[in-house]
Amino acid sequence: MNTGKVAVSGWMLRPTTWHAWAALGVVLLAAVIRVGLKSSGGGMDNAIVVRAAEAWLEGRSPYADRHFLYLPGAVLAAVPQTLLPQSVVRFLVPAGVASSLVFGWGCALRIYGVRWRSRFAALGLLVLVVVFAPFVHLIKLGNWTVASAAALPLALLLVCRGKWVGAALVIGAAVAVKPLLVPVVLLFVFARRWRALGAAVLVPAVVSVAAALAMPDPAGFFTRTLPFLLQGDDKFVRLYEASPAAILPRLGVPQGAATLLALVAAGAGVWCAWRRWRGGEGTYEQRVVETTAMLMLAAFLVSRPSYDHYLLVVVPMLLAGVLVPGAVAREKWFWLAFVPQIPGFSWPWLEQGTRRAFRDSVTLCVLAFTAARCCLRPPAVIVEDARPPEAVEPAVPVSRSAF
Repeated sequence: MNTGKVAVSGWMLRPTTWHAWAALGVVLLAAVIRVGLKSSGGGMDNAIVVRAAEAWLEGRSPYADRHFLYLPGAVLAAVPQTLLPQSVVRFLVPAGVASSLVFGWGCALRIYGVRWRSRFAALGLLVLVVVFAPFVHLIKLGNWTVASAAALPLALLLVCRGKWVGAALVIGAAVAVKPLLVPVVLLFVFARRWRALGAAVLVPAVVSVAAALAMPDPAGFFTRTLPFLLQGDDKFVRLYEASPAAILPRLGVPQGAATLLALVAAGAGVWCAWRRWRGGEGTYEQRVVETTAMLMLAAFLVSRPSYDHYLLVVVPMLLAGVLVPGAVAREKWFWLAFVPQIPGFSWPWLEQGTRRAFRDSVTLCVLAFTAARCCLRPPAVIVEDARPPEAVEPAVPVSRSAF
């Protein structure tokens, strides 16, 4: 009997009281204020983008800074920050990052029909904030990965409601700022949604070309940034990359062999995503989310750079489905992947900041393994219940209800 599971799920789906939201608000507010007091530019990574925008306003090339890894559209998007006082930016940016992550979590919940006012909505987000270190880390850095973390759940919510072109426009807008969601275009290829694919490609192309023509170095992204990303020559940045292609050489594996192994793993991940899209157990929403999550994790296995906060593009969407039978978040390996990310826990020989990438790589690889395992899982065999109809507990209603 599944009485216990149904009871727990039902309790989680009931409306919560203001106490849970108050506790969550205090935790998020504390994180925002802490970043604001310690950083003058809204976070180290956000400051890089703002400096690029300032360079453009002064007639210099934004790509003179090799740590500026964004498309030209990000330069124009950062211009408003250059017009604000630093006293405002230092608090506004972390607040914006936190709000965007909350928005992405809300969209992920709606994919599975879970209401924003439910207990699970508050407690699940509290788990992400307290247990998953990259959440607060992203607020601290002010990295523009947050655009992808908010855009992807919104896009998949639109996909689940049959609005493929709208989803493609959201993906395209996010890619125009930072090309992190490029692997998602394969979802449109799998689904043979050619109009949506065209929209996802056209939006960032038009924005990038238009913005590049306004730069003193229009081809800077291709002549400076792209070679840097492909070669990974920055020894300092490499110490924080979590992909096997960056971690294995630090353990003595030749770079060529490490890159080949990462490429094979990424290719296997794309194949697993294709298998998941073609079928398997679970609902349509699960199929959409798990296919997309597998595509993103496959890219993270081989991409340079690949940082811990990239996982916030995938983890909230998977966690939001934990109440649905057969979800990835119900696998034990999913929760084991959280262990290296528990804040405040001391790991022998890994306390040095530049060695954190080893923990991040473990989390990435375990999540990719878990997602791949679920993608290859055969459809469940339905066995007829021998009990009379009146004795069978009703399933937890997880439907796609309206906002």
